[in-house]
Amino acid sequence: MKRMKRMKHLLIGISALLVMTTALTACGGNNSKNESSSNTTTPTESNSSAGTDSKGEKVTINLWSFTDEIPNMTTKYLETHPDANVEFKTTVIATTDGAYQPALDQALAGGGKDAPDIYAAEAAFVLKYTQGDASSYAANYADLGLTDQMVKDAGIAQYSVDIGSKDGALKGLGYQATGGAFIYRRSIAKEVFGTDDPAAIKGEVGPGWDKFFSAAEKLKAKGYGIVSGDGDMWHAIENSSDKGWIVDGKLHIDPKREEFLDLSKKLKDNGYHNDTTDWTEAWYADMSGSGAQPIFGFFGPAWLINYVMNGQVKDTNGDWAVTEPPTGFFWGGTWLLANKDVTKDEAKKKAVADFMNWITLDTSETGLQYFWANGTMKEGETGTKDSVASSVVMSKSNGEVPLLGGQNMFDIFVPANANASGKNLTQYDETINKLWRDQTREYTAGNKSRDDAIKTFKQQVKDQLGIDSE
Repeated sequence: MKRMKRMKHLLIGISALLVMTTALTACGGNNSKNESSSNTTTPTESNSSAGTDSKGEKVTINLWSFTDEIPNMTTKYLETHPDANVEFKTTVIATTDGAYQPALDQALAGGGKDAPDIYAAEAAFVLKYTQGDASSYAANYADLGLTDQMVKDAGIAQYSVDIGSKDGALKGLGYQATGGAFIYRRSIAKEVFGTDDPAAIKGEVGPGWDKFFSAAEKLKAKGYGIVSGDGDMWHAIENSSDKGWIVDGKLHIDPKREEFLDLSKKLKDNGYHNDTTDWTEAWYADMSGSGAQPIFGFFGPAWLINYVMNGQVKDTNGDWAVTEPPTGFFWGGTWLLANKDVTKDEAKKKAVADFMNWITLDTSETGLQYFWANGTMKEGETGTKDSVASSVVMSKSNGEVPLLGGQNMFDIFVPANANASGKNLTQYDETINKLWRDQTREYTAGNKSRDDAIKTFKQQVKDQLGIDSE
């Protein structure tokens, strides 16, 4: 999540606020983001189970998520673990209107047999559950028997580990990896730079923003924009900053994030972009080359290619490639956590640990990540391939996709995942990022001075979150 709704990671379109369902078709990364709404219009409740009762009553695992992506995985798990003496009771609550977190918080605080045993959190709010206000509910992976050595052996991207850890103790891991790349048009690259080779284009657009804007000027001379809108750059800037929004309890504006004001204005003043806002029709139009001016590229992880661009590129399909970006970053993702109370019951602890291991750490060809990376969640079909948390899995998987002209995207996303940092997030990022981006656009549109935009931003953070500035 890969992916990854806003994430956005996922473009899920879930309309119901509460769904309890299992036994969903195991479509995994292949089509789950496009089909998830099909089971969310009428609240239902059912259980997925497998195995015999030879060892007694089945262990019930209460699984909570904000899309049906992880619930769909339970079907594949039970197919590959026929002896598992377990059943899943799943609860899906969309993040629409902020519904998921309050419901999850109440369920965790309430405890008891209906409390979540396993629950998902996405990048926009994951720190609340791994390091912040709700982190006390999460079990340490080590207490489930999932050790740091297993993490190391699987080659899990460090940024994902950092985000999922509190005081050195791992509490959450993902199955996707969302390290970002620069995704560009091959035909435009050949015309402007004389080559579409990813290694050469990497040297044209980076490292660093000076080289990126030098490339923007070359593109402009030929009638092209380098990105669709300033939001395309924001994710790279946000997640490559040295510090996050909150330092010692105060609002902190990292110099790299403050520079976004200037870089955004430079994009607009020079006509280097189409001044779109991400997740709008104008942004999508630039993926198919039908915008105000042809656009060279976008910044994003594999999920942007798989689940967003794939449905928008139209006639430009196959005319894209990926290369490493001017600076390392990640965008989005989903982390999996376990309730610390599962450790009180040995049978439940073992069942929860086995399922979480299969999703987050298993590098075998029957592990979730291998199916996910190779698009083989459905038997006999090749669906969407995705970047996964384990570099070990990607190294033995086929990341060739038609949208990229057959390029093996894993050659780029393995180093992209390694170059991302997970040390600059806070649990307030979702709110603060929106305020910051809104004020940046006020400044670049000429509605406010630079100083006034920053002043308004600081006041809004104080008013909405009660956080003073440094």
